[in-house]
Amino acid sequence: MNIKKNIAVSDSGFIFNPNNGDSFTLNPIGLKIFQLIKEGKSESEIKEVVLEEYNVDAITLEKDIYDFSKSLVRYKLAHE
Repeated sequence: MNIKKNIAVSDSGFIFNPNNGDSFTLNPIGLKIFQLIKEGKSESEIKEVVLEEYNVDAITLEKDIYDFSKSLVRYKLAHE
């Protein structure tokens, strides 16, 4: 998965898509996942970082990353 190059994201988690004017706000974990995807990290690398930095269980995290990535594609912020 790749984040589209023109998508703007702030340090506070505000995302703006200039193609359609849509904007979104991410929580801290969502922002971390978004940044890691943007850096080109693999799903296993993302899981490793998030599990290390946040108090989440692996099963819940795996489902949340899957759902989050599908949302990024649905809202035209990323492509698979």
